[in-house]
Amino acid sequence: MFLARVEGSVVATKKDPSMSGRKLLLLRPQLVDDKDPGKFRPGANTIIAVDSVGAGIGELVLFCQGSSARLAPNLKEAPVDAVIIGIVDTVDVLGKEIYNART
Repeated sequence: MFLARVEGSVVATKKDPSMSGRKLLLLRPQLVDDKDPGKFRPGANTIIAVDSVGAGIGELVLFCQGSSARLAPNLKEAPVDAVIIGIVDTVDVLGKEIYNART
């Protein structure tokens, strides 16, 4: 599993029939900064993921990739490489809270 910030949404009117009705979100992975573990630094890439939990733009989410993504409900037959599986409430690193969704 990985952490990412939801940066936007993706709309594709023509797609594989098994993807019909699925919400696609654009994610920017978030990495704990090596130099300052008290904060995140954004990853260099972006990922399109199927939203299985009702996430929104700006939220910090958990996502998985690869064969694990197809283990999410109703995705076994879909051509999916990434799926959002959770919306993050808090993140603690080395005993310090570096993210809280409520603040």
